Amino acid sequence: MQAPNYKVSVNSQVVLENATQTGLDFIRLDEQHFHVLHGEKTYLATLEKVDYQAKAFVFRINGEVYEVKIADQFDQMVERLGLHTQAAAKFKDLKAPMPGLVLEVMVEAGQKVQKGDSLLILEAMKMENVLKSPGDGVVKKIKVEKGAAVNKNQVLLEME
Repeated sequence: MQAPNYKVSVNSQVVLENATQTGLDFIRLDEQHFHVLHGEKTYLATLEKVDYQAKAFVFRINGEVYEVKIADQFDQMVERLGLHTQAAAKFKDLKAPMPGLVLEVMVEAGQKVQKGDSLLILEAMKMENVLKSPGDGVVKKIKVEKGAAVNKNQVLLEME
Protein backbone atom coordinates (compact mmCIF):
# COMPACT_ATOMS: atom_id res chain seq x y z
CA MET A 1 0.00 0.00 0.00
CA GLN A 2 1.36 3.39 -1.00
CA ALA A 3 1.74 5.99 1.73
CA PRO A 4 -0.42 9.10 1.19
CA ASN A 5 1.34 12.25 0.10
CA TYR A 6 0.53 15.73 1.25
CA LYS A 7 0.91 19.26 -0.03
CA VAL A 8 1.49 21.69 2.83
CA SER A 9 1.31 25.47 2.45
CA VAL A 10 2.39 27.97 5.08
CA ASN A 11 1.19 31.56 4.61
CA SER A 12 0.16 30.69 1.01
CA GLN A 13 3.63 29.40 0.11
CA VAL A 14 3.98 25.69 -0.69
CA VAL A 15 6.61 24.30 1.66
CA LEU A 16 6.11 20.58 1.10
CA GLU A 17 4.82 18.91 -2.01
CA ASN A 18 4.43 15.18 -2.66
CA ALA A 19 5.60 14.66 0.90
CA THR A 20 5.01 11.40 2.71
CA GLN A 21 7.09 12.55 5.68
CA THR A 22 7.60 16.09 6.87
CA GLY A 23 10.69 15.81 9.05
CA LEU A 24 8.63 17.36 11.85
CA ASP A 25 7.69 15.76 15.14
CA PHE A 26 4.69 17.08 17.07
CA ILE A 27 3.82 16.35 20.66
CA ARG A 28 0.43 17.59 21.82
CA LEU A 29 0.77 19.24 25.23
CA ASP A 30 -2.93 20.17 25.56
CA GLU A 31 -5.80 21.22 23.28
CA GLN A 32 -3.97 24.31 21.99
CA HIS A 33 -0.25 23.79 22.58
CA PHE A 34 2.25 21.61 20.76
CA HIS A 35 5.93 20.94 21.17
CA VAL A 36 7.48 20.85 17.67
CA LEU A 37 10.83 19.34 16.78
CA HIS A 38 12.33 20.21 13.38
CA GLY A 39 15.89 19.10 12.82
CA GLU A 40 17.70 20.02 16.01
CA LYS A 41 15.43 22.96 16.89
CA THR A 42 12.42 22.90 19.17
CA TYR A 43 9.43 25.24 19.16
CA LEU A 44 6.31 25.81 21.21
CA ALA A 45 3.32 26.23 18.90
CA THR A 46 -0.06 27.59 19.96
CA LEU A 47 -3.04 26.60 17.83
CA GLU A 48 -5.19 29.71 17.49
CA LYS A 49 -7.80 28.82 14.85
CA VAL A 50 -9.03 25.72 13.07
CA ASP A 51 -11.08 25.42 9.89
CA TYR A 52 -11.65 21.70 9.38
CA GLN A 53 -13.53 22.12 6.10
CA ALA A 54 -10.64 23.98 4.50
CA LYS A 55 -8.04 21.92 6.39
CA ALA A 56 -6.51 25.20 7.57
CA PHE A 57 -4.86 25.89 10.90
CA VAL A 58 -3.45 29.10 12.39
CA PHE A 59 -0.47 28.69 14.71
CA ARG A 60 1.53 31.23 16.71
CA ILE A 61 5.19 30.31 17.02
CA ASN A 62 7.74 32.66 18.62
CA GLY A 63 5.27 35.54 18.28
CA GLU A 64 4.77 34.99 14.52
CA VAL A 65 1.47 33.83 13.01
CA TYR A 66 1.48 31.00 10.48
CA GLU A 67 -1.53 29.82 8.48
CA VAL A 68 -1.02 26.18 7.54
CA LYS A 69 -3.13 24.48 4.86
CA ILE A 70 -2.91 20.77 4.18
CA ALA A 71 -4.08 19.03 1.02
CA ASP A 72 -4.14 15.24 0.95
CA GLN A 73 -3.97 13.20 -2.25
CA PHE A 74 -7.74 13.49 -2.79
CA ASP A 75 -7.75 17.28 -2.38
CA GLN A 76 -4.87 17.49 -4.86
CA MET A 77 -6.71 15.29 -7.36
CA VAL A 78 -9.88 17.39 -7.12
CA GLU A 79 -7.79 20.53 -7.67
CA ARG A 80 -6.01 18.99 -10.69
CA LEU A 81 -9.38 18.00 -12.19
CA GLY A 82 -10.71 21.54 -11.69
CA LEU A 83 -13.68 20.33 -9.65
CA HIS A 84 -13.14 22.58 -6.66
CA THR A 85 -14.93 25.51 -8.28
CA GLN A 86 -18.04 23.43 -9.06
CA ALA A 87 -18.21 22.03 -5.53
CA ALA A 88 -18.06 25.55 -4.10
CA ALA A 89 -20.98 26.77 -6.18
CA LYS A 90 -23.86 25.77 -3.85
CA PHE A 91 -24.36 23.87 -0.63
CA LYS A 92 -27.48 22.79 1.21
CA ASP A 93 -26.78 22.78 4.96
CA LEU A 94 -23.99 23.74 7.32
CA LYS A 95 -23.44 20.97 9.86
CA ALA A 96 -21.38 20.98 13.03
CA PRO A 97 -18.00 19.30 12.35
CA MET A 98 -17.73 18.39 16.06
CA PRO A 99 -19.71 18.80 19.28
CA GLY A 100 -19.41 22.21 20.83
CA LEU A 101 -21.00 25.45 21.97
CA VAL A 102 -22.23 28.19 19.61
CA LEU A 103 -20.42 31.39 20.62
CA GLU A 104 -21.72 33.64 17.86
CA VAL A 105 -23.98 33.48 14.82
CA MET A 106 -22.59 35.89 12.24
CA VAL A 107 -25.35 35.74 9.60
CA GLU A 108 -29.10 36.31 9.37
CA ALA A 109 -31.88 34.50 7.51
CA GLY A 110 -32.10 35.82 3.96
CA GLN A 111 -28.47 36.90 3.85
CA LYS A 112 -26.41 36.02 0.77
CA VAL A 113 -23.07 34.38 1.51
CA GLN A 114 -20.09 33.47 -0.62
CA LYS A 115 -17.51 30.76 -0.23
CA GLY A 116 -15.19 31.62 2.66
CA ASP A 117 -17.60 33.98 4.46
CA SER A 118 -17.66 33.48 8.23
CA LEU A 119 -21.01 32.01 9.32
CA LEU A 120 -20.64 31.23 13.01
CA ILE A 121 -18.16 30.56 15.79
CA LEU A 122 -18.21 27.18 17.50
CA GLU A 123 -16.20 26.52 20.65
CA ALA A 124 -14.89 22.98 20.93
CA MET A 125 -12.12 21.67 23.18
CA LYS A 126 -11.51 25.21 24.48
CA MET A 127 -10.78 26.50 20.95
CA GLU A 128 -12.83 28.94 18.91
CA ASN A 129 -13.55 27.53 15.45
CA VAL A 130 -14.84 29.90 12.78
CA LEU A 131 -17.11 27.92 10.48
CA LYS A 132 -16.96 29.37 6.99
CA SER A 133 -19.21 28.95 4.02
CA PRO A 134 -18.07 26.05 1.82
CA GLY A 135 -19.89 27.62 -1.14
CA ASP A 136 -22.23 30.33 -2.33
CA GLY A 137 -25.85 30.54 -1.20
CA VAL A 138 -28.53 32.29 0.79
CA VAL A 139 -29.19 31.56 4.46
CA LYS A 140 -32.69 30.06 4.54
CA LYS A 141 -33.00 29.30 8.25
CA ILE A 142 -30.77 29.51 11.32
CA LYS A 143 -31.28 26.34 13.35
CA VAL A 144 -29.21 27.32 16.43
CA GLU A 145 -28.72 30.36 18.60
CA LYS A 146 -25.87 31.82 20.61
CA GLY A 147 -25.12 29.67 23.66
CA ALA A 148 -26.59 26.47 22.22
CA ALA A 149 -24.77 23.17 22.70
CA VAL A 150 -24.59 21.21 19.45
CA ASN A 151 -23.71 17.65 18.46
CA LYS A 152 -21.48 16.51 15.63
CA ASN A 153 -23.32 16.62 12.26
CA GLN A 154 -26.20 18.66 13.69
CA VAL A 155 -27.59 21.09 11.11
CA LEU A 156 -26.67 24.64 12.14
CA LEU A 157 -27.88 26.58 9.08
CA GLU A 158 -30.19 25.66 6.22
CA MET A 159 -29.26 27.16 2.88
CA GLU A 160 -31.10 27.74 -0.39
